[in-house]
Amino acid sequence: MRIRCAKLKSEGTSLVDVLMATALVAIMATGLVGSLTYGFWTMGNARENQRATQVILEKLESIRLYSWDQWHSNNFVPPTFTDVYDPQTTNSGLVYYGTIETNSVDLGSSVNSNMFQVTISVRWTNREVSHVRSVFTYIAKNGIQNYVY
Repeated sequence: MRIRCAKLKSEGTSLVDVLMATALVAIMATGLVGSLTYGFWTMGNARENQRATQVILEKLESIRLYSWDQWHSNNFVPPTFTDVYDPQTTNSGLVYYGTIETNSVDLGSSVNSNMFQVTISVRWTNREVSHVRSVFTYIAKNGIQNYVY
C-alpha cells in the first residue's frame, strides 16, 4: 500500500499585510490613549470645579450668619482668602484665591440703606488654564442672622 502525502503550499503573510496590520493597531492604540487622556482631564476639571463650589458655599453660608454690626465693623470680614484643593494634606498643589466684595443695592426705595450685595469669587490656575467661579447674595439688616442669634 502506498501512502501519498499531499503537497501543501506554504503560504505566509506578505510584508504589505504586516505593515497594514501594524498601522491599524497603531491608529487604534492612539485613539485609545487619547480617549483615556481626555477622560482623566475631564474628571480633573470636574473635581476642581466641585471643590471651587464647596469653597464658595462654605464662605457664603458663614457670611450669611454674620450680624449687621459685624458686617460694618472694620476688617471683620476679610476681603480676600485662600483655600487649598485638599484640606487634609499640607502639600495639595492647587490653591484657590478668593475675594469678597460688597456693593450697594439700588432698588429705588428706602430699602437701599438696609441692604447690600455680597459677591464671592474664586479663581485658580491649573495646567496653565485660569478658572473663575463666582456667586452673589443679598444681605439685609433684618435678615436671617436675627433669627439665629
